[in-house]
Amino acid sequence: MESTTITAAALPKVNGIALIDEGEMLSPDELRQRASTELLRQAAIEAGLLASNDPAPMAGIGSEAACDAIEALLDRELQIHEVAEENASRRYYEGHREQFERGERVHARHVLFAVTPGVDVNALRKRAEACLLDLRSAASDDSSRDIEKFITVAGNTSNCPSGAEGGDLGWLLKEDCAPEFARELFGKLEVGVLPRLVHSRFGLHVIEVLAREPGVLPEYESVRSAVAQAMERQRFATALRQYLQLLAGQAHVECVDMEASMDPLVQ
Repeated sequence: MESTTITAAALPKVNGIALIDEGEMLSPDELRQRASTELLRQAAIEAGLLASNDPAPMAGIGSEAACDAIEALLDRELQIHEVAEENASRRYYEGHREQFERGERVHARHVLFAVTPGVDVNALRKRAEACLLDLRSAASDDSSRDIEKFITVAGNTSNCPSGAEGGDLGWLLKEDCAPEFARELFGKLEVGVLPRLVHSRFGLHVIEVLAREPGVLPEYESVRSAVAQAMERQRFATALRQYLQLLAGQAHVECVDMEASMDPLVQ
């Protein structure tokens, strides 16, 4: 995924609040994500759910109070009551089979750059991006060199105990992982060093998928409730996107291409 170095002359902002620091590198998707979060944070302040002196996020990380306020805001503003019909539920099941497969396993290893209190997040991210580029370059040159390189880097750099094992996490099931980690690993075909940093509650990860074993799709009846929950999440995502479109239309957003995630019919 492409990243762009931002200079002071083209600093992305939402209503005057800078989204990143000068020199920080973010992809367009990451910029849109930060802009969306800032739109919601400011809406929470406007709604009286968050103190007006809540500090602006640093490197995309906001205050705990802001996270709670945004959650309360979305609970109030997003009304989702639609119940899926049986035929629609079955169509969703057939069209999203990978979501409901059970037993899928991924053999992975990683290098963790942990986000801890007081850490310079910008510097940490730059280190993680440099590591990702280094390991992807090694993988493209020579697979045997890649093996040794990853083991060495994980042992010297990773903040995870797995570093002592060359970053090897073993064979993982989806339920073994934090949800944000699992979303990047499962239901995909990628093998090798992933072309992006993976963000989790623990920090930034450089991940290599060593092997995959597919899961088994259960009968519809046995996953009916899971299908309903997945459709509910999809409806939430649609409602959230529409709400963000409304907020973006009312805000002054600078140097962020929101159109890629916006419905052009909603201004």
